Amino acid sequence: MTRMSDLRADEATGTDSEDNDSSIAEVSQALPAEQGTTAPDPHALGLELPDDKNDAIALLLSEVATARGDATAYLDDLKRVAADFDNYRKRSQRDQAVMHERATEKVVEGLLPVLDTFDAALATEANTEVEKQLYSGMINTRSQLLSALEAAGLEVIPTFGESFDPEIHEPAGAPAGSGQLYVSQELRRGYRLNGKVVRAALVVLEGRE
Repeated sequence: MTRMSDLRADEATGTDSEDNDSSIAEVSQALPAEQGTTAPDPHALGLELPDDKNDAIALLLSEVATARGDATAYLDDLKRVAADFDNYRKRSQRDQAVMHERATEKVVEGLLPVLDTFDAALATEANTEVEKQLYSGMINTRSQLLSALEAAGLEVIPTFGESFDPEIHEPAGAPAGSGQLYVSQELRRGYRLNGKVVRAALVVLEGRE
């Protein structure tokens, strides 16, 4: 009798263990798994599944919802960090462009008096052979300097015969005549750098009916 009782107790214990393993197996089978892979062990994920199949599924769904919410929050944080970095990159590029523009403008403005000196020297007439050689050399040097500055964005402001524009023309004295104002003489060249006026042209104006 004792052996029969012990046998039944062992069978009952084995049945409970088999039922629990069966419940876990059913829950694992109920969850979708990628092709070619097996469902993960709940214990390895730190989950203790209830014996009841429905309760176990409900617990897993709750865990999935929590994990999805955490993943969404992390993704939002990542997007904000990426947006902040992109804004920083664009701001840095703008700052570098502004610094480069200011540096170029400063260098060009410092060279404008050199161009003025060349213009004044070339306004004279060469008489002797030596003067003609010097004159030719100054023309070449000025041309090279102006070409280098033009490559940086410098352009000469048009003057003679142009309609007066106070944005680019600086009048020297009162205009002669009346009516529409035009530039009749250029006293000093004006320049624009990348579309921005760095120095207005000093001009003489005349009015035309």
